[in-house]
Amino acid sequence: MSLSRRSLLAAAGITLAGSVGVLHAADPRAAARARAGYGPLLPDPHGLLDLPAGFTYRVLSRAGDPLRSGEGTVPANCDGMAAFAAGAAGGVRLVRNHENRTTASVRVPAVDGLTYDPAALGGCTLLDLDPAGAVTTERVALAGTAVNCAGGRTPWNTWLSCEETEDRAGTSGYTRDHGYVFEVDPADPHRSGAVPLTALGRFAHEAVAVDPHRGTVYETEDAFVEPFGLFFRFLPAQPLAGPGSLRAGGRLDALRVPGVPDLSVVTEPGTEFPAEWVPVPDPSAAGTPIRFQDFGPGGITHAQKLEGCYWGDGGVHFVSSFARSSEGSAADHHGQVWFHDPRRGTVRLDVVFGPAADVQLPGDSPDNICLAPDGGLMVCEDGGGAQYVFGVTPGGAVYPVARNADDIGRPGAPEYGEFAGVTFSPDGRTMYVNAYTPGTTFAVTGPWH
Repeated sequence: MSLSRRSLLAAAGITLAGSVGVLHAADPRAAARARAGYGPLLPDPHGLLDLPAGFTYRVLSRAGDPLRSGEGTVPANCDGMAAFAAGAAGGVRLVRNHENRTTASVRVPAVDGLTYDPAALGGCTLLDLDPAGAVTTERVALAGTAVNCAGGRTPWNTWLSCEETEDRAGTSGYTRDHGYVFEVDPADPHRSGAVPLTALGRFAHEAVAVDPHRGTVYETEDAFVEPFGLFFRFLPAQPLAGPGSLRAGGRLDALRVPGVPDLSVVTEPGTEFPAEWVPVPDPSAAGTPIRFQDFGPGGITHAQKLEGCYWGDGGVHFVSSFARSSEGSAADHHGQVWFHDPRRGTVRLDVVFGPAADVQLPGDSPDNICLAPDGGLMVCEDGGGAQYVFGVTPGGAVYPVARNADDIGRPGAPEYGEFAGVTFSPDGRTMYVNAYTPGTTFAVTGPWH
C-alpha cells in the first residue's frame, strides 16, 4: 500500500522540501504545448533517429565494424559512457562500456595489460574525436570484465566502469570473481590497467557518481528480484587524491530511510526523508550477497532496479527504473528519480512516473541519466517498442529529445534496443548517446538551451 504524505510524516519524522511543480507531460505533444524542450520529433528519412527541428545526428561507431586501432571489432551492447576534453583545440574523448555477457555476439578484444579475466567478454572502448566531431581513433581501454553496464566519471577525469553481475570464478566459465568497479584512465588506459576496486563492494553495480567536494562515491545496485538493490556510499581513505587513489580502500555504507524499507511506497514528489548510513557488514560478499546481509535493528532500505546515478545541483540524482508488486515490490511505479543532498543529510523524491502519477512517459523505465545544458536532466528510456531520450526541466516538465525507429511503422528500420550512456561534450554543444543494440553511438548537435 502506498504511503500518503500524512502517513509518511507520522511514521518517520519526514519533512517536505516543497513541490517540484506539476509534472504535466502525459506525452511529447503535451510537453511541446507546455513550451518545454525543443518541439515535436520529426521522422528521420534514414529511419535511425528522430530529433526536433534544427537538430542533426552523426553515427560515430557501430558494433561489428573494425576498430581503428586494428585490435579487432567494435564490441556489442553499447551502454554507459562519458565525454572528456582531449587536447587544447576542442577535441573530445568518449569512454564507452560494453555490457557483454558470455553470450555476447562481439566481445571486447583481449589486449595485453588491459585484461582482467580472459574468459569475460565485456569492458570499455575509447573514441577520440577531432574538433569537427570526426572519429580519429577507436581502441580498447578495458577488457576481460563482465556485464559492464553504466559507471561514472571522477573529478580527476577518469571513468569508473561497473560490472552488473555477482558471478564468481567457475561460473559461466569465468576464471576470476566479478561484480566490481574498475577505474579507466582515458588519457592512458595502460596506466590504470585492469584492477578491481574491491573496497567499493562486490555486487551487481549499475552506476556511480562522485562528490567533487568530498570525494564520496555513490553507487547503485541493479537488482530486480527480491531482496532488491541498495543505494551505497563509499568513503575513500584518500578522498580526491587522483587516479588510483580508490585502491587505498575506505568504508562502504548503505542507505537507510527510517521507517521506509522499500522506496517504491513513496508516491509524492517533494517528499523528503532523513538519510541514515549503515556500514556494510561484508563488502566483499564472501559468504552472503550484500543485500541479504544483516544490517541490524532498523534493517536497510531496498528499491527495485536502482540504475542511473549522476552528480549535479550539489548532490546525487539516482533512478529506480520501475517497481512491480507482481515481482515483490511494495508498490508499483514506472520510474522514480531521487535526490540525495549530502550537506543536509536528506533524500528526496523529485519525479515519479505512472501508473497513478501525474507524469506518464510514452513507454516506461527511465535508466541512464545525466545533467542537461539547461540544468535539468536527460533520461534514457529502457522499455519496449520505440525508445526515447527525455529531458526533464528544472521546473519539472518532461519533453522528448530523441526517439529510435523501432515499432513506429517504418518497414526496414533497425530494431534498436534501449538508449544508454547519454552524456554531453565539455562545451555542452553535443549530446552523445548509445543505442544498446545493435550497438550504435550517436552524436547529436543542435540549438541546445
